[in-house]
Amino acid sequence: MKFVGRGLVLTLVLAALAAAGGTWVGARYVVEQRRTPSLHEFVHHELALSADQERRLEALEQDFAVRRRAREAQLRAANAELAAAIQARHEYSPEVKAAVERFHHAMGELQKETILHVLEMRKVLTPEQAAKFDRRIAEALTDQAL
Repeated sequence: MKFVGRGLVLTLVLAALAAAGGTWVGARYVVEQRRTPSLHEFVHHELALSADQERRLEALEQDFAVRRRAREAQLRAANAELAAAIQARHEYSPEVKAAVERFHHAMGELQKETILHVLEMRKVLTPEQAAKFDRRIAEALTDQAL
């Protein structure tokens, strides 16, 4: 009788593990299927780029990554200044206002860098690829891809 009890417990444990694993795999699959591909994924996986285009885009992406990291550092610094200004006086002081303005400026510069990067990427594409790219950009900017 002990053997049957152990077998039953082992069967239940294995069934629970299999159910949990199946649920996890299924959930990951559903989430992945519902997620809109990033612009990077779209360009590299859906536009059938030539080797030359891939090489040129890689150079653009490496350059942009450096500029993006610098702008993101500016955003973090502005956020730290804002936190310090708020902590110092707990009011919308001139220091808080200045820190907010620095943050907005840094955010605007990051947005400009991103737009310039996207436009540089477009120059690498054929007219047919550019038309698909333009639709994807318009969808992303107007939330139509959701």
